[in-house]
Amino acid sequence: MKTTEALVLAGGFGARLRQIVSDVPKPMADINGKPFLSYLLRRLSLANIRHVVISTGYMHEKIENFFGRSFENIRISYSQETEPLGTGGAIRFALHKIESADFFVLNGDTLFNINFERFENFYSTKGTMLAVALRKVDEANRYGSVNIDKSAKITGFNEKNTAVKGASLINGGVYLMNKKLFENRNLPAAFSFEKDILEKCYLEDEFFGMTFDSFFIDIGIPEDYARAQKEFSELNF
Repeated sequence: MKTTEALVLAGGFGARLRQIVSDVPKPMADINGKPFLSYLLRRLSLANIRHVVISTGYMHEKIENFFGRSFENIRISYSQETEPLGTGGAIRFALHKIESADFFVLNGDTLFNINFERFENFYSTKGTMLAVALRKVDEANRYGSVNIDKSAKITGFNEKNTAVKGASLINGGVYLMNKKLFENRNLPAAFSFEKDILEKCYLEDEFFGMTFDSFFIDIGIPEDYARAQKEFSELNF
C-alpha cells in the first residue's frame, strides 16, 4: 500500500460521554482494560500505516503520556490544538506534520474496520482529492446519511434526525484525502470539515464514497460505549 500515513482526530471534548468517562479524553476511554485509541492504532498497524499524527486538544497530556512516540511499528507525532479548531481546522492545522501528499483521516472515537488497501485503490481509480468510507445502516437518524450515484460519486447529504425510510449510508468517519483539498479556500481558523468542506464542496470538487459492510462503532454515546466492551471482547480485538 502506497499510503502509509494517517491523522487521527482526538481533540474533542466528548460531552455526551462525560457522565461515564470524565478523567480522560473520549478516545482514551477504557475498553476492556485498554484505551479505545489503542484498538484504532492496532487496526492502522495491521494496515501497514507507519506514521500517525494524533490531533490532540482536551487533556492532550493523557494521550501523549500513554502512547509516547511509538505504538507497535507506528511512529507517532502530535498536533496539539491550544484552542478548539473543529474537525476541519484540526486537519488543516496538522498538515505540516503529514509528510506525504495523500493520507488517511480517522475519527478518534470511531472504529470502522475497513480494508484500507481496497479503499486506497478506490481513491486512486476515482482520481479525486477526497474519498469517504461509507457504512450501510438500518437507522441513520443519529448520524445523517449520504447519497451516492452509480459511479459512487457523492450526490447529497441528509441531516441528522431526518426521516429517511429504509437502509441508508452514513459517513463512517474514515477518509483518504490529498493536501491540495485545503488549498485556496477562504475558511476561518476553526471550522467543521463535514459541514464546510464535505457538504459544501462535494459537487464542484467531485468527492466519492466507498461502501463497506465491516464492523463499525462510534463510542460517542453511553449505549455504544457499553456495546464496545462486549463486542470488542467477542471479536478478540
